[in-house]
Amino acid sequence: MDSAPLCIDTPSMSLPPGFLDELRTRTSLSQVVGRKVMWDSRKSNQAKGDMWAPCPFHQEKSASFHVDDRKGFYYCFGCHAKGDAISFIRESENVDFMEAVEILAREAGMPMPARDPQAAQKADRRSQLAEVMEQALRFFRMQLRTGAASEARGYLERRGLKQDVQDRFELGFAPAGWQGLWDHLRGQGVAEELILGAGLAKPSDKGRAPYDVFRNRIMFPIRDGRGRAIAFGGRAMDPRDNAKYLNSPETELFDKGRNLYNHAPAREAAGKGQPLIVAEGYMDVIALSEAGFEASVAPLGTAVTEHQLALLWRIADEPVIALDGDKAGLRAAYRVIDLALPLLVPGKGLRFAVMPEGQDPDDLLRAKGPQAVKAVLDQALPMVQLLWRRETEGKVFDSPERKAALDATLRAAIKRVQHPDLRRHYGDEIKDLRWQLFRGKRGGNSGSGFSGGSGQYSPFRSGKRTQKWGQAVPIAPSASAKSSLLVAAGEEGTTRLREDVILAVLLRYPALMAEFEGPLETLPCRDPSHAALRSLLLSGITDDPEALQDEAMQRIGPEALDSLLAARHVAVVPCLRHFGDTELARLTVAEEFAKIAAQAGLVAELAEALEDMESLADEALTWRLGQAAQARNQAVMNRSEDDVEFDVGANGARMDKEERSAFDALLQQIRFSKGQN
Repeated sequence: MDSAPLCIDTPSMSLPPGFLDELRTRTSLSQVVGRKVMWDSRKSNQAKGDMWAPCPFHQEKSASFHVDDRKGFYYCFGCHAKGDAISFIRESENVDFMEAVEILAREAGMPMPARDPQAAQKADRRSQLAEVMEQALRFFRMQLRTGAASEARGYLERRGLKQDVQDRFELGFAPAGWQGLWDHLRGQGVAEELILGAGLAKPSDKGRAPYDVFRNRIMFPIRDGRGRAIAFGGRAMDPRDNAKYLNSPETELFDKGRNLYNHAPAREAAGKGQPLIVAEGYMDVIALSEAGFEASVAPLGTAVTEHQLALLWRIADEPVIALDGDKAGLRAAYRVIDLALPLLVPGKGLRFAVMPEGQDPDDLLRAKGPQAVKAVLDQALPMVQLLWRRETEGKVFDSPERKAALDATLRAAIKRVQHPDLRRHYGDEIKDLRWQLFRGKRGGNSGSGFSGGSGQYSPFRSGKRTQKWGQAVPIAPSASAKSSLLVAAGEEGTTRLREDVILAVLLRYPALMAEFEGPLETLPCRDPSHAALRSLLLSGITDDPEALQDEAMQRIGPEALDSLLAARHVAVVPCLRHFGDTELARLTVAEEFAKIAAQAGLVAELAEALEDMESLADEALTWRLGQAAQARNQAVMNRSEDDVEFDVGANGARMDKEERSAFDALLQQIRFSKGQN
């Protein structure tokens, strides 16, 4: 088939400038294509935006259709179809260009602009302005080789930027005169209004000819993601200049909040697996790139904007914000946090690498080399931890009022996260950090309320936990106490004992909570201490068993926790006596949940059978009770069932003799009730 065009079609000329670029920025090509294909999981690398599938445009079984999500283009190595999101919609939906644009705009939440008959003229003008910028770039590069630029060349050499680096980043020099560039461009036949429109000169308010914006500055060209020169940044050579760095004014080509310095090269490097680094300025980006961190970008003389975040997340899922090691660097990071919180979605985040105090990435590279920078990047903090640092660093929380103020501030921040799952995980992480902050302040008085006059030994009596998992239990519950629970409570008491085992094992193996969260939520937990432990486990406050046990002591008190852990039916559980067998712990918890569910099912069936006694035939009643008993007995069989004596019931269900007697008693009660009726 014919290949889809890569260029902008003629109909797009009726759209305002920048509309299609914004549409492509907001559109994920892999999501658009993913509705039509089945990705090959063996060849695809979703993290890098490198996706493969059988081609939707011709019949094939192999995955020869390639999508580069970061660059926004696809190509089929079989039929040679190629294009971007717009051309894919055109070919797959059989629509024209404008219809494809309207489909994508609707999905991206962008209103279609009114048709502009002058748009073609504007597009032509943008092309003319881009050419003027290229002419200015060539002029600045030539000037860097002149005698007037000797000081600028010396500065670049002192900063370690050799000639090949200067050429790679197309560095130049703007001479000190007021009209050096103006005169050069006018001599090349460039119209005055194009020079002014490109932001290269300003009109004089004294009735003279326009004058150059950049004078006596080292020039850094700024190119957009498509490689077009759209602006310049200039570093002043005169220390008395009011602005050390000066960017082009905003023009029809240049919107400083929607572009990044070194955008296209960084995108390519990130596509090869390099981490995307966001530095503060041009020199940092150049130094990082030359040190091997080629996926480096910088905002353009302003704080990171929402549009720049969108660009960053199109390049990489988790950009690293490289901060200068000073208060200004941290303040800039905190502004990024406030901007990013409402924009977060699963899989898209930020990390923050804080340079040593008083240094930026360029300083650290020159002082200690690339390995020092890599070490800082490897220790980059997730955004939630920097948020926590902002609200707690240098503050004292020695009163309930201060703690409550911290909670209110953090809750307000977390509420700004729009995605519910992500908001929940942020809350869980903050709970964990809060627990770590205050854990050391809880233990001092924890035992003071439990020192009564019983004279019995308690491992928590002093406020310091001494009982460890797997150690001998200091106090065993008496036989009479255990017996009284079972006799007085019956099956409910058995369920409570099973709850003891479940809660104790999950306290010791909190990593299993992800698997048993659902069943734990439905656990009866009529005992208040059981309910408190269930809430603690469901909060996911920590995966550290020792820390979780400390928190459990705070929730239910040391005596209640000691009683649970010292109970004979808990202490003999193998995965608690010999810690480390996670699989055995998983089987233990699953078995206890199954037994509770089976018992609840049997009780419910008996209750329903008694209600239906008058309307159901005897055979149906017997069958239902037999099935319920069989399910219950199958669930309660455990690993030591070889030691149990079994009888076989009339319905074929195996029951140990003790349980068979109890079941026969229930049946006898039912028959007696029927006879009475």
